[in-house]
Amino acid sequence: MNIVRISCALLLVLASQFCLAETTAIKAFNSGSYQQILQEKKDQGFMLILWSLDCPTCIKDMELLSTIHKNRPALKIVMIATDELSASAEIQKLLEKYQLADLENWVFADENSQKLRYEIDPAWYSELPRTYFFSAAHQREGISGALSLEEYNARFSKLKI
Repeated sequence: MNIVRISCALLLVLASQFCLAETTAIKAFNSGSYQQILQEKKDQGFMLILWSLDCPTCIKDMELLSTIHKNRPALKIVMIATDELSASAEIQKLLEKYQLADLENWVFADENSQKLRYEIDPAWYSELPRTYFFSAAHQREGISGALSLEEYNARFSKLKI
């Protein structure tokens, strides 16, 4: 009987490790993190998405983002939640629900969120969702609000990402 319990416990541990391997830890977004992202994506096109748990449109768009991620697995997608670091567990659950947990995910970790927003884009006034499309040369296009699949695809084609 003990062997069965030990075997079951071992299987549970292995299964939980497998599930954790499918997700990437959410990183703390502080002053300087935006420049770090740009440096790590040097010479690469990518999409950066700013969103929040408190944004109904952002949550609604998760399904579309999941579809894009499945259809374009080579596309680099960076997601930044503008919520507080204390919301990381809730953010992780939502990302897992929409199969976006394996992306590069960040959450605001500085108490001065205005400073973080300004570092990303001085002309951005905090409206969400906010999506930035970066070409390989880091030519940037920022768009506020929800986008359709056609609008995403048009921007991918335009910037060759």
